[in-house]
Amino acid sequence: MIGTDSHKRTHTVVALDEVGRRLGTKTVRTNAEGHLALVEWATQFADHDEHGVRFALEDCRHLTRRLESDLLAAGQRVLRVPTRLMAGARRSSREPGKSDPIDAEAVALAALRHPDLPVAELDGPAREVKLLSDHRHDLVVQRSRIAQQVRWHLHELDPDLMIPSRGLRRQKVVRELLAELERFDGVMARLARRHLLRCQELTTQINDLERELRDLVRRLAPSLLEIPGSGVLSAAVIVGETAGVHRFRDKDAYARFTGTAPVPVWSGSSAGKVRLNRGGNRSVNCALHMIAVTQARGVGPGRPYLDKQLARGKDRVAALRLLRRRLSDVVFAALRADLRAAQQPAASPVQLAA
Repeated sequence: MIGTDSHKRTHTVVALDEVGRRLGTKTVRTNAEGHLALVEWATQFADHDEHGVRFALEDCRHLTRRLESDLLAAGQRVLRVPTRLMAGARRSSREPGKSDPIDAEAVALAALRHPDLPVAELDGPAREVKLLSDHRHDLVVQRSRIAQQVRWHLHELDPDLMIPSRGLRRQKVVRELLAELERFDGVMARLARRHLLRCQELTTQINDLERELRDLVRRLAPSLLEIPGSGVLSAAVIVGETAGVHRFRDKDAYARFTGTAPVPVWSGSSAGKVRLNRGGNRSVNCALHMIAVTQARGVGPGRPYLDKQLARGKDRVAALRLLRRRLSDVVFAALRADLRAAQQPAASPVQLAA
């Protein structure tokens, strides 16, 4: 097992055998030549384990994505180690202190102790969905910040100038405000005009990204869009963050990933108690919450389920939490159905004719 401690300029790796003994250490540059040297260096350990050489990378996507893709392209097996496993591995290390080799060894030890870690794969369409969804989210955040500045500028110029709620998302409202600004001169009016033009530009980009995401999600996860309350944006977040439903062995493992599975907190006679899971993927958890809120308003089967939980004495927050858990299973089943449909070979013309 080869653990990796990654930085912007260098990767430091430590090779361990099956019982955790250090076999070697190497530092390479974070470029194609350095990655090739790392693969060549790793070949000397191919006979130390029946499973062959495995690379364990701490799940820091921006630092390790290039190394991960180069290793996969070279035919290597790559494991992703969650960062939360590092603390225990460092505490149990025989070597005190903190250095790149110590951190790389902690990654390898964590991978040895947890044999069911997710296996990395080459990027596919789900990665494209995630990149587009994240970029759209960043643009929405920029537009919201600029819209707040515009409102204060316009209030200072003319307190009677009313802007509808969420009106700066609409091109018609922005054009009307630009026409109103023609009455004013000075720096404040010039800045407000620039901000409005930037809002216009961001809205155009956001709408274009949403249309592109709609086409991708319809192709990749049509069953996900059929779930009541699951729109294009929520489905895009789920597809992008899930990164392949085949990585999860069952719906319970997926629920732990989405943060909807409760965490057990009991000891002795207080058996069966659980608490809210604040871990998991919070982006997917938020998408499930939006679907649950939409269904709670009467779209789909969520409202009757909520009413049943409220009749049993649950408050609305707890009932929505239970609904998110059910929706996690529904989403998992939909993603599995789309995966099976994508894996089925297309019917040939002869079969269709028959």
